[in-house]
Amino acid sequence: MDWETIRTELGGIYGQTVLREMGEIIRLYDFYDGRGQDWPVNGQLDYIPTRKKTNLVKKLIKSEARFLFGKTPEISLYSPGQEQCDMELWQKYLGDTLIRNRWGDKLIKAARDCFIGKRVALRLWVEEDHIAMGFRPSLEFVYEPEEDDAEKIKKIIFFYHLNQDCVPSKQRIWRQKYTMVNGRCILNEGIYDGSGHLMEEKYHNYDTGLSFIPAYVIVNDGLTGDLMGESDVAELRDNQEVYNRLCSDDIDALKFHMFPQRVAVDASPQSLQNMVIAPGALVDLQTDPSIQSGQASMQTLESQFGYDARLEHTLSRIKEDMYNVLSVPDVGTQQIQGSVYSGKAIKALYWDLICRCEEKWTVWEPALVWMAKNILKMAAQMGWIPSLQTDYQVHVEHCYPIPDDEEEERLNDLKEVESGVRSVSSYQEKWGILPGRDGEKTIEPEPADKLKEEE
Repeated sequence: MDWETIRTELGGIYGQTVLREMGEIIRLYDFYDGRGQDWPVNGQLDYIPTRKKTNLVKKLIKSEARFLFGKTPEISLYSPGQEQCDMELWQKYLGDTLIRNRWGDKLIKAARDCFIGKRVALRLWVEEDHIAMGFRPSLEFVYEPEEDDAEKIKKIIFFYHLNQDCVPSKQRIWRQKYTMVNGRCILNEGIYDGSGHLMEEKYHNYDTGLSFIPAYVIVNDGLTGDLMGESDVAELRDNQEVYNRLCSDDIDALKFHMFPQRVAVDASPQSLQNMVIAPGALVDLQTDPSIQSGQASMQTLESQFGYDARLEHTLSRIKEDMYNVLSVPDVGTQQIQGSVYSGKAIKALYWDLICRCEEKWTVWEPALVWMAKNILKMAAQMGWIPSLQTDYQVHVEHCYPIPDDEEEERLNDLKEVESGVRSVSSYQEKWGILPGRDGEKTIEPEPADKLKEEE
């Protein structure tokens, strides 16, 4: 999308800020991919300096997103005043729709985009026979909130290039614009060239029949009223650059130590020219006859500076800082070798990351609740499911890929019930078992006489 169109659509200081920020976001994506981690080297040296890139930023962003959404959240519907059959129908339709849209895969990729590019947009639209959902990165949409409520969208524009051409007149850009007009969602969609001229129109001021814009913007971190968000990559950038340069300098230093400088004293030029440097080679070192009372000798110059411990400490400290910025524990194979952790111990190890993810959930959960409700609303409007005539609640369960000791704890509780230490009602209350519920057995305590006989 051309810059002039963005200026026209958004305008004012906000539009100028969006334009400046897009260049920054492009650089953040380049840094994440590794292309932006290069640095200039001195071309006047008599050797080619090493440029080794160890992309810890990409690893950490993926680890953070994997922990947040690697185990897909579970969405359930609940309404105390609604018929159970209707709730099951809506629950099944919602589940089938999400599976059909491969939302688990889209969710974890959207989290990465959000952590890199500061925000993502969640979209809903109608296909031929189902409701579709997807996410768009911050480089493929711009939006404008309501004047009195920054969390409500007044206008949003999606766009992306259909081809890669340097000539603006040959470029083709798909653009989709939603606006709210008198409480109705109006759609304009078409294909434009690189100068913003309309080439093919698909919808013009089309009334979607919706009372809301089918999009939700998820902003990463930030402060109150922040429409842009913050990038996790930006917080890691400085440490990553220092880490790469130190690793590269270490490799160069290792090369110099492997091939030390040789020094010949009082040796004849002819013997130096005929010298062969090879394993097991014989050196015929002759004294220069022009030197009085001289004796030819040869030695190597090696640095006596021992930097290994200092370098390892510095690299470890930088790496630890990067892990701490995102609250990701550094629990590689070496760190946990020889240790056996229970589910509770692993949970304690990941506690800071769990707290960080719960903070992320304060933004993501309302978006997923909005998605679930509006999928059902749009499906009912299309006549694919019965209309929802009552209020209901959407519950989103936060699922983290941490093993737990639930089964072991449950077996221990059963032993306590059998031994009479714990009551049956206490066990049922703890594990959510309703007495007399169909399909579930009621636990009967062992008779006291039998327990005495066993003792």
